[in-house]
Amino acid sequence: MEVNKKHIAILGSTGSIGTQTLEVIDAHPERFVIEVLTANNNSDLLIAQAIKYKPNVVVITNKEKYNQVNNALFDLGIKVFSGKSSLEEVVENDNIDVVLTALVGYAGLKPTIRAIKSGKNIALANKETLVVAGDLITSMCRQYGACIYPVDSEHSAIFQCLSGESNNPIEKIYLTASGGPFRGKKREDLLKITKKQALNHPNWDMGAKITIDSASLMNKGLEVIEAKWLFDLQSDQIEVVVHPQSIIHSAVQFTDGSVISQLGLPDMKLPIQYALGFPKRLKNNFKRFSFFDYPNLTFEKADTKTFRNLDLAYQSLEKGGNMSCILNAANEIVVESFLNDKIGFLSMSDIIENCMEKITFVKNPSLEDYINTDVETRILARELL
Repeated sequence: MEVNKKHIAILGSTGSIGTQTLEVIDAHPERFVIEVLTANNNSDLLIAQAIKYKPNVVVITNKEKYNQVNNALFDLGIKVFSGKSSLEEVVENDNIDVVLTALVGYAGLKPTIRAIKSGKNIALANKETLVVAGDLITSMCRQYGACIYPVDSEHSAIFQCLSGESNNPIEKIYLTASGGPFRGKKREDLLKITKKQALNHPNWDMGAKITIDSASLMNKGLEVIEAKWLFDLQSDQIEVVVHPQSIIHSAVQFTDGSVISQLGLPDMKLPIQYALGFPKRLKNNFKRFSFFDYPNLTFEKADTKTFRNLDLAYQSLEKGGNMSCILNAANEIVVESFLNDKIGFLSMSDIIENCMEKITFVKNPSLEDYINTDVETRILARELL
């Protein structure tokens, strides 16, 4: 039986999620067509991907690399654009069925908004879009008929657990966390943590920014905020559980007390495939989970006194308004600074908290308010460094 192929735009095709998405698509050429590939700086890999997949359009955000990319792809008839505005415009292409947003941080917000306004379905790997402006994004999805399919393994797990349960209210959800490389350590143990140590995640292979967020538990805090908007929850309905084996990816508890969870080996290709293939589950040759390989699954409470970022994320969620936007902008600055050896590991939380106290709170922000908040917070965070 012939299958109607889905035409995919991958925003951030050269990053960790982007390259794994292309592996998923390689395994299912009968189902997916690459329509758009984009990158920020990695022009060499973008060129290699474009030569292999022959998309209709590529975008290199760094304008200085436009000529290199254009010259390499000109004879193939691939359209090449550059700049942030091109990144936002390309998602409106009529040929696109699904936009997979694998951009890192705040950069994903505007392209995702443009895609939603064009009625595109979103495979969302950019949690910061919902962290920054969840109320705006969810209302736009309703207005323009766009669906969000979560790519984060935890939110994909919840999404899968809720399949067929639309009439059954959620009592709470359990977001599982590996605990990162510093699980079990106390504040005094983290005073002299190095970048190399923080980048050594025990279970997942991710980009540098998200790996540092995982080490500080900010990544889990951002996922708590994302879950609120994806599944229409209150903060007290979302509980973080440290699960070092990363086998249970998250769970849903219903009002009768039943708990449904989704299990699997820690491999991002599975939630990527589920988001792209939804509502079908596609066959694959991924390594299979065996209960006998994991006879002991363990669970712990998250230590929010040592890892204050998780507590700050809950505070921002409960405050509402533009507070999560402040949290996210400050975090992006301090993580960049930590990766450049300009700040200590524990100092990141101090600066984030300072920004949350000092930046003007807006209870019912517009898109312009979010944009201004992001700019102002970044300026203050750099000053506080």
